[in-house]
Amino acid sequence: MRFLNKYKQTILGLAIGAMCGFLYYYFFGRHYNNSSITSRPINCTLFGTVMGALLFTFLKEEEAKE
Repeated sequence: MRFLNKYKQTILGLAIGAMCGFLYYYFFGRHYNNSSITSRPINCTLFGTVMGALLFTFLKEEEAKE
Protein backbone atom coordinates (compact mmCIF):
# COMPACT_ATOMS: atom_id res chain seq x y z
CA MET A 1 0.00 0.00 0.00
CA ARG A 2 2.91 2.36 0.66
CA PHE A 3 4.12 1.73 -2.88
CA LEU A 4 0.83 2.95 -4.35
CA ASN A 5 0.78 6.02 -2.15
CA LYS A 6 4.39 6.86 -2.98
CA TYR A 7 4.05 6.43 -6.77
CA LYS A 8 0.38 7.33 -7.20
CA GLN A 9 1.07 10.34 -9.41
CA THR A 10 3.57 8.47 -11.61
CA ILE A 11 1.16 5.56 -12.11
CA LEU A 12 -1.56 8.02 -13.04
CA GLY A 13 0.83 9.59 -15.56
CA LEU A 14 1.55 6.16 -17.05
CA ALA A 15 -2.15 5.44 -17.53
CA ILE A 16 -3.04 8.85 -18.95
CA GLY A 17 0.01 8.88 -21.21
CA ALA A 18 -0.78 5.43 -22.60
CA MET A 19 -4.35 6.44 -23.28
CA CYS A 20 -3.28 9.68 -24.99
CA GLY A 21 -0.65 7.86 -27.05
CA PHE A 22 -3.17 5.34 -28.31
CA LEU A 23 -5.75 8.02 -29.03
CA TYR A 24 -3.13 9.95 -30.99
CA TYR A 25 -2.43 6.85 -33.07
CA TYR A 26 -6.14 6.19 -33.55
CA PHE A 27 -7.01 9.67 -34.76
CA PHE A 28 -3.77 10.81 -36.47
CA GLY A 29 -1.20 8.01 -36.73
CA ARG A 30 -3.27 5.71 -38.92
CA HIS A 31 -3.77 8.41 -41.53
CA TYR A 32 -0.31 10.01 -41.45
CA ASN A 33 2.01 7.07 -40.77
CA ASN A 34 5.20 8.79 -41.90
CA SER A 35 7.19 8.54 -38.68
CA SER A 36 8.43 5.44 -36.90
CA ILE A 37 6.73 6.49 -33.66
CA THR A 38 3.23 6.96 -35.04
CA SER A 39 3.20 4.21 -37.66
CA ARG A 40 2.34 1.38 -35.21
CA PRO A 41 -0.04 1.50 -32.23
CA ILE A 42 2.39 -0.12 -29.81
CA ASN A 43 5.09 2.47 -30.56
CA CYS A 44 2.71 5.36 -30.13
CA THR A 45 1.26 3.94 -26.91
CA LEU A 46 4.69 3.29 -25.40
CA PHE A 47 5.88 6.77 -26.34
CA GLY A 48 2.79 8.28 -24.70
CA THR A 49 3.34 6.14 -21.61
CA VAL A 50 6.92 7.33 -21.18
CA MET A 51 6.02 10.97 -21.81
CA GLY A 52 3.10 10.83 -19.37
CA ALA A 53 5.24 9.29 -16.63
CA LEU A 54 7.98 11.88 -17.16
CA LEU A 55 5.52 14.76 -17.12
CA PHE A 56 3.70 13.64 -14.00
CA THR A 57 6.98 12.84 -12.20
CA PHE A 58 8.30 16.29 -13.10
CA LEU A 59 5.12 17.91 -11.76
CA LYS A 60 5.43 15.90 -8.55
CA GLU A 61 8.99 17.11 -7.99
CA GLU A 62 7.97 20.73 -8.63
CA GLU A 63 5.23 20.48 -5.98
CA ALA A 64 7.67 18.97 -3.49
CA LYS A 65 10.10 21.89 -3.91
CA GLU A 66 7.46 24.49 -3.02
